[in-house]
This record gives sequence, C-alpha cells and structure tokens, in this order.
Amino acid sequence: MKFKTPFNKPFVISKELDYITQAVQNGHLSGNGIFTRKCHAWMENKFEANKVLLTHSCTAALEMAAILADVQPGDEVILPSYTFVSTANAFVLRGAVLVWCDIRSDTLNIDESKIEALITPRTKVIIPVHYAGVACEMDIIMKIAAQYNLLVIEDAAQAVNAKYNNSYLGTIGHMGCYSFHETKNLISGEGGAILINDDKFVERAEIIWEKGTDRSKYFRGEVDKYSWMDIGSSFLPSELVAAFLYAQLEEADKINDKRLSIWNAYYVKLKPLADAGKLRLPIVPDYCGHNAHMFYILLPNVDQRDDLIKFLEKQGITSVFHYIPLHTAPMGRQVQPVVPELPVTDNLSSRLLRLPMFYELNQIQVSKICNFIYEFVEHNRYS
Repeated sequence: MKFKTPFNKPFVISKELDYITQAVQNGHLSGNGIFTRKCHAWMENKFEANKVLLTHSCTAALEMAAILADVQPGDEVILPSYTFVSTANAFVLRGAVLVWCDIRSDTLNIDESKIEALITPRTKVIIPVHYAGVACEMDIIMKIAAQYNLLVIEDAAQAVNAKYNNSYLGTIGHMGCYSFHETKNLISGEGGAILINDDKFVERAEIIWEKGTDRSKYFRGEVDKYSWMDIGSSFLPSELVAAFLYAQLEEADKINDKRLSIWNAYYVKLKPLADAGKLRLPIVPDYCGHNAHMFYILLPNVDQRDDLIKFLEKQGITSVFHYIPLHTAPMGRQVQPVVPELPVTDNLSSRLLRLPMFYELNQIQVSKICNFIYEFVEHNRYS
C-alpha cells in the first residue's frame, strides 16, 4: 500500500464546531459579533497589539493597509519579488509603482542592506515579508523608514505567533497583516487580520473596515446614526469564520509547539545530508523566534528540485515549490517593465522545495519522508 502524505491538511483541534454552533444560536452570523470581538481581544492581549481587526483574508488586510497608507498613483513601494501576489496586488490596485528588492541568501527575507539604495523622493512604503515565519531585520528596516519618513507594513501572513527579539511579528511596523488561510499555522479556512500599531490610523481603519461608514461608533453609542464617511469595503469575515478561528487561537501555543517538534524532527533527520553538501536546510538567525510555518530544503539546482518533487509524488508524498518571483511573472512585467537584477531571488526560488507540514503530521511520516529523500540522493549521487 502506497504511503500517502498530503502537503497540507486542515484540522480541528478543540472547540471549533461547538463555537460555530454557538455563533448560530447567538443569532448573529454577519461580521463583528461576539466571536469577532473575542478574536480581537485575544490578539490584542497576546501580541500586545494596539488595535486588531479581523478580515476575510490577508489579501483584504493588505488592501486595507494600502488604503490607510494613502498610497496614490505614482507612489513607490519597496518589496521583495519573492512573495505571494497579494503583497503586490494590494498596492498595484492603488496605482503604486513596485520597486523590487532582492532577498537575503540565509533567510530569504528582504535584504535590508539593499533597501536604502532603492529609496527615491516618490517612495512611500516598505513591505517586509516574514518568509516562513522567520523575522526580517526589523530594527534596521524601522530605522531606515524613520530616517526617510516612510511607512512600514509588515506582511506577516506566515508569521502569526512568531517573534523578532521580544516583539511579535506584525506589531513592529506601522501596520501588520496576518493570514488564517487553511495552509497557515492557525486556520479558519479563509481569514486574516490587520494590526494597527500607530494610533493615527486606528479611527480611519475602523471606518474603512465597516464599508466606509462609522457604524462601529453608532453601535458604541458615540453617534446617533451612522453615515458614509470614507472609502471602504466589506472587509469583515462572518461570525462562523471568527468562531472557528477563536477556538484555534485558544490553542495557539499548543499548535506552535507541535509544529516546532515537526520542524525540529525534519531538521535533525536531514542535517547529515546538509553537512555533506547535498542540500541546504533553513537558517534561522538568533533574533528570530520562528513559528515553524514551513520546512523547506534547497537543492543544488532546479532540475534536481523538480526530480525530487516527481520522486516523492511517486511515493505518495506531495511536496511543492513556492512562489514564482513576481518580477518574472506576466503581470509583474506588465506593471514594472524594468526588470531588475535580483540574483539571490532568481537562484534560491528555483531550488526551493517545501515538504509536508501540518498539525497532524506525525514523527513516523516525517521519518519516512526523510528516508525517501535519502533514497533519492543516494540513487542520483549528485554532488
């Protein structure tokens, strides 16, 4: 019988279904009900965040952040090309010019040493993306931003419950964006959140979140009727999503610990291959408290990476490469015809392979996956 392991598997850990039932019985299924407010309070307390608003996706959170940053046509935003399309789309929708920055060879995060040279009088925002839940060098990035009066919007889609030194990712920049997509550590199917860390954005964020109205003020009794005040959209998730998410938040540390145990098992089992120069393992700097969002390996070249994907698939194991760098994509070339030299991005993105990683993955499965990787390396005898 073939050993089958998916790349990802959604899971129920505790009271998700009970809370969904409660949400129905409460008679309030649209957004901003009891469970939405519970999620807000939990994250504001746990992460010491100034203001949290649930969204229906991290994409929506990024789009809110772009509006709050008052990005106008022609404004420039600096971001890595090695990221998901939502990071770019949110700002392209506002008419921004994308300025691609290369990534670091160790963490695959934006290379903070290359940011300053990309700044022009039109630069408005820097977008650090915390790849694999490993922190960007935020002290340096925030210092650059302060020097040039720029906003920092953290794309922390993969980084919920991860830290930079003693601060949770998403709480360091002026705004941060989370994802609770089913492939993330804490899940609600679809879902996200925007963290507002600068007081000057809080009031407008709530209005934009409520379709451009001051509806939240009305329900707090601060105004006697609510009106259309600003641009906005339907950014709220339903109470069913919030109920599912709240049960996951309550178990966040348990989920984090389990994922770290899986991540560490992969690392220990594959380290001899890394030591022999057959592949490279993730690198996590000392300032990072990562959340084991993913476990990836870097093969010597794209052909060997693709061959390993096919080999594992034959064994019933689904492994995947990650992003096609946005500067090489059709839309990326359309919005930014000037293609920069991003040698680290081009190199590492073509060699990266993500291994199965999900809460219910067990040690036996990890061992078998690693054994198959050893078998592949031995059979191919590449150097």
